Amino acid sequence: MILLTGGAGYIGSHIAVELLDAGYDVIIADNFSNASADVIKSIETITGTTPAICQIDLTDKSEVERMFQEIKIDAVIHLAGYKAVGESVREPLKYYRNNLDSTLSLLEAMEKHGVTQFVYSSSATVYGDPGIVEYTESLQFGAASSPYGSTKEMCERIITDVAAASELSAVFLRYFNPVGAHKSGLIGDDPDGIPNNLMPFITQATTGKLPELTVFGDDYPTRDGSCIRDYLHVVDLAKGHVSALKYCMDHKGVEAINLGSGRGTSVLELIEAFERVNGVKVPYKIGPRRAGDLAEYYASPAKAEKLMGWKAELTIDGMCRDAWNFAMKAH
Repeated sequence: MILLTGGAGYIGSHIAVELLDAGYDVIIADNFSNASADVIKSIETITGTTPAICQIDLTDKSEVERMFQEIKIDAVIHLAGYKAVGESVREPLKYYRNNLDSTLSLLEAMEKHGVTQFVYSSSATVYGDPGIVEYTESLQFGAASSPYGSTKEMCERIITDVAAASELSAVFLRYFNPVGAHKSGLIGDDPDGIPNNLMPFITQATTGKLPELTVFGDDYPTRDGSCIRDYLHVVDLAKGHVSALKYCMDHKGVEAINLGSGRGTSVLELIEAFERVNGVKVPYKIGPRRAGDLAEYYASPAKAEKLMGWKAELTIDGMCRDAWNFAMKAH
């Protein structure tokens, strides 16, 4: 049984689908604070299997202990946590309390119950601003640009220390920019309130839910002046977790692994691709630069392929097509 925390969220729901399709038994632990219970029905429709559900606050140590007592858990994939960078700057205590406590509660229960495989949802934000554009896992931690990023770094350090003192096998998956949706259009990125990520801004501006998209700066030292990022299809990202789980089962110790395409795409290029693929116009304006934004960075995905046999396969066009298909069905 694989415990998937945050499994009802955008990324978690896609991981649930890939795990079920790969033949794993899955229990989703989620408090549904940033997800809908309807997602579970969509997972069932896609896979033909209903994952087990545990509605739980993972910061509550006693609740987590009870879950581990009642269910024989073999491995943990941990995504649950707050993730809005801007909100973390405004409410740092909320982020430190939630993101650290949930991880500590899980690690304590895993240690007590002899669970030794752990896949942790980390982030490229742990690199800070290393002064280069291609990020490799050998880079040192940089100064995090937000409390959110700091929680990811702190959790990586905690897990590393636990693994050094135990039989724990852990993989930190450092995400770059997940976008897109499942090809069925049944699950995708549908945030409550103002989106935190670019693609939902694009779809909401195009459907009229938002008046327009703001591109933050067109005067960066890049090929078209807009920021360049490494966009990764969420289905590729989800498959990376299945690969990481298999790696954990066969290896001891800790590995940090990038999940990215290894290609940089600018904001304006992503908008152009979205318009071309879907035959729509994206209303947008150029705004001032946003504090803390780097001009360009992307992943080196070589380690993921070498250790796990994983690489991104889906294209920017596919990401745009699937995101719009989901937006149309949700709209």
